[in-house]
Amino acid sequence: MKWYLATILLLAVGLVFQLGLLVYAMYALLAVLLVSRFLTREWTENVSATRGCNRATANVGETAAVVVTLKNEGRVSIPWMIVEDSIPKQALIQRPPRIKMHRKRRRITKLKAGGTVDVRYEVDFLMRGYYQFGPLLVESGDVFGLHRRFRILTEPRFVLVYPKVVPLQGYDVASRRPIGEVRMTHRLFEDPTRISGVRPYQHGDSLNRIHWRATARTGALHSKTYEPSTIAGATLLLDFHRDRYQNRHEPIRSELCITTVASLANAVYELGQQIGLITNARDAADHIRLTGYRHEFTTRDAAVEEAGEMPDSDRLRPVIVPTRRGADQLMRILESLARAELTDGLTFPQLVTETAGRMPRDATVIAILPDVPPETAIALGTLRRQGFAVTAVVVMFPDEDEYPDCIGRLMAEMIDVRTVSDENGVSTLCSGVMV
Repeated sequence: MKWYLATILLLAVGLVFQLGLLVYAMYALLAVLLVSRFLTREWTENVSATRGCNRATANVGETAAVVVTLKNEGRVSIPWMIVEDSIPKQALIQRPPRIKMHRKRRRITKLKAGGTVDVRYEVDFLMRGYYQFGPLLVESGDVFGLHRRFRILTEPRFVLVYPKVVPLQGYDVASRRPIGEVRMTHRLFEDPTRISGVRPYQHGDSLNRIHWRATARTGALHSKTYEPSTIAGATLLLDFHRDRYQNRHEPIRSELCITTVASLANAVYELGQQIGLITNARDAADHIRLTGYRHEFTTRDAAVEEAGEMPDSDRLRPVIVPTRRGADQLMRILESLARAELTDGLTFPQLVTETAGRMPRDATVIAILPDVPPETAIALGTLRRQGFAVTAVVVMFPDEDEYPDCIGRLMAEMIDVRTVSDENGVSTLCSGVMV
């Protein structure tokens, strides 16, 4: 706009003072400005793009190939165009990085009328996550550099990378449970196939509980008693609040927590038992479903910033995969873990309070914790006093000063404690219990 104002001003001066050469130059410059603006608009408006990706899901260590094809649908060749595909920048600059790029995702190219050009690059996935590739930003302008325009093309593609699963070793084969079956200490749940004895009839006993042979032999009603049921399966509680993860150990600790949860879920699932997940993590797909993606921006910098923006992580609704058996149960848990991100919202004690009513009492509650402040230990102790069988897995490093205090708080609440400090510790998680 400033070029137009300056040109019109100089043109008016030339007309007023009858400066023919200046008037001619301003007419020529004005014509160049109008033609350049028209061509720049034509070049950017007549470009289309299609995106292809050979993977929708992947495992850690695998590679995905992304291909973006641009086509000039206009009748005029485009002399130059800057093409840049958006990627999750945070995943690249993090140390260690979550992804690794091969080939360049931005280039300068030209397009003939009706011609096409491909932008190809490959991505190695070094850590689990939910990665967005795209949209594509294209920018062009006239040869004099007077006008520049940009456009956002193609919808983004997302690749879900599953967390690493470590086989568990050393668990109790006889009980067929990686953490071991726990005998119920009360008789709220009884196994009708395991008769433990006979007692006199009590008011309220159902007819199927009556022991007819003992009744006939003694002449008085007697009822059967059953052994308490065992707890089968597990509900996994993951604390993913940002305050519990110190920067000096990130992202190692958070990824180790995810690996621990995924490995436990896989072991319980393979044994055919029920498994569920409850966490205060933020689902990486939430902000996409709720806010969508904007395609109109006033500046190029705003478009680039929006493409890589990380929204506030103040999620107050827990991520819940209900505890049950099912063929797709493990995949639902792995997908939730792949999209899990640290949050500033729901704390772990609030999570326990919010979801205690949704946890089945016939499944072990296994809490995976990066830290154990007093309120977390109290929340788990409350669960134990309510009749739940509770086990805590603390993902900490022995050289941390808080390590003894964290273990001591859980032991004071009479909670079974296990520790993990690396992936080898995950594989032997079920072979040892801290006493």
